[in-house]
Amino acid sequence: MTTLQQILGTDLPLIQAPMAGIQGSAMAVAVSNAGGLGSLPGAMLSPDVMRSELAAIRAGTGKAYNVNFFCHIPPVPSTEREATWRAALAPYYAEFGIDAATIPTGPGRNPFSAEVADLLAEFRPPVVSFHFGLPPESLLAQVRGWGAKVLASATTVDEALWLEAHGVDVVIAQGLEAGGHRGHFLSHDLTAQLGTFALLPQVVRAVRLPVIAAGGIADANGVAAAMALGAAGVQVGTAYMLSPEATTSAVHRAALKSNAARHTALTNLFTGRPARGIVNRVMRELGPIGSAAPEFPLATSGIAPLRAKAEAQGSGDFSPLWSGQNASGCRELPAAEITRALAQGFQSLPA
Repeated sequence: MTTLQQILGTDLPLIQAPMAGIQGSAMAVAVSNAGGLGSLPGAMLSPDVMRSELAAIRAGTGKAYNVNFFCHIPPVPSTEREATWRAALAPYYAEFGIDAATIPTGPGRNPFSAEVADLLAEFRPPVVSFHFGLPPESLLAQVRGWGAKVLASATTVDEALWLEAHGVDVVIAQGLEAGGHRGHFLSHDLTAQLGTFALLPQVVRAVRLPVIAAGGIADANGVAAAMALGAAGVQVGTAYMLSPEATTSAVHRAALKSNAARHTALTNLFTGRPARGIVNRVMRELGPIGSAAPEFPLATSGIAPLRAKAEAQGSGDFSPLWSGQNASGCRELPAAEITRALAQGFQSLPA
């Protein structure tokens, strides 16, 4: 039977979750060199920055790595929806002395495109992963053309079956505990979302592909539990967010180290799409899921100046403090050391 390590080209069946805005090539290199699959999040990178980051990975490691992208369909901007969103944020603009008329609109995050596929072809990354479904078949064929393995997130059994039918090599079962954006794409009904250890065995039974467990796995014991439930490997993100290789902001680091990290919620206030983060002021006052927020990723521009003003004052009140439900594994340790500690969960499995 082919192992996940053989598919990915790694020593360990461990993926470092791609975390846009929180890490770049340094973490990917450190994890790959430690035997895991380091990941570069590409959704927020310009072509020039992506090329630079990929060059840094190629120079820093000869081992396998992953590049991750979003596959959302960009929404049609609505002047009315944007005005409603700006009105909801108006009291905060007044508090910080921000002129709403000066705030630009814009997407913030772009889906996988032909331009990006052409750029990737120069580097031929061995693994490419997708969130929010898959890109058009023509682009997927281009990725497969240089021999890359394709991974994608599923938040339900139906999504896992859909991904299998569309030819992915590995399914990532993303449980409700996971930090950052939910990967759902067949339905926006959050009541259909399951916790990792409820979702994982159901997906394992439903598909013939290797299944990676993601969400709430923060230490070796969590790794062992996921493997005992049939996972071929694990994906871990939050546990890496305090490492020196992470670019996690000062206010975000402080929140992760505080008792506030015990309370997370799904929120659409920062991007327009449900994502898990530590509850802060704007989430408490507007409610974590707000009907006024424009569709993903258009909500980002309205709240960005509030985030900038607050962070300049040392506050994370308006920041997307992404975190999984289990931040207990966050340690201020090098990413390689975190990887080795997580790997002990594989060693504890029965032969």
